[in-house]
Amino acid sequence: MAEEKAKRNGRIRQMVEIYKTTKVHDRNLPWALLLCFIAPVAVSVLLAWLLPGGWFGWVIWPVTGVLVGILLVMIVLGRRAERMAYQQIEGRPGAVGAVVQGALRRSWRGSEVPVAMNRNQDAVYRVVGRGGVVLISEGSRQRTERMAADEERKIKRALRNIEVVHLYVGPDGDGVPLPKLSKTLLRLKPKLNRNEVAAVYNRLSSLQAAPVGIPKGMDPNRVRPQRPR
Repeated sequence: MAEEKAKRNGRIRQMVEIYKTTKVHDRNLPWALLLCFIAPVAVSVLLAWLLPGGWFGWVIWPVTGVLVGILLVMIVLGRRAERMAYQQIEGRPGAVGAVVQGALRRSWRGSEVPVAMNRNQDAVYRVVGRGGVVLISEGSRQRTERMAADEERKIKRALRNIEVVHLYVGPDGDGVPLPKLSKTLLRLKPKLNRNEVAAVYNRLSSLQAAPVGIPKGMDPNRVRPQRPR
């Protein structure tokens, strides 16, 4: 009982912290959340007045409106907090690593540490999931193309029949916007099952001689988007 209460209090504190952090950069947040709560409550009161049901209707409809309002507030707060987090890290070295660490679903495996990085802090990250092996380049497209090609050759030396997908996140050309990176990965055509994902990931991880340092100025554990639960 005490443990459940502590977890509930922890979730409430987390939501309060997310609200405070997001409000600094999103001045319209309080009004948006207020509207999300008031609108379903107002609709529920109207339904209680219009529909037959007596005192029972006047109890059940407002309660339903309050619960729906709380749910909408949580959803909107989570999405606006996530959008704010992406805005804060987009264009900075290590932004892709923050997404890999904090926003990818369990069907994908990867590390916030790049597998290759140059002096300009352009980096290449590797993730493995149902969509196969994906190399994600961050920074200058021209400078990362060679690094990504070198990494693909290493992968195919270890796993000859594996298909490697290349994605680019950066200011050049038609790259994938950082907020859409997770969705882009999830939309890739499935090529591996769960067991194959684990086997391929473990094989490639064993080939990584020494980890490449995370670009200076970026701590994925501090800037990754958080969602209220």
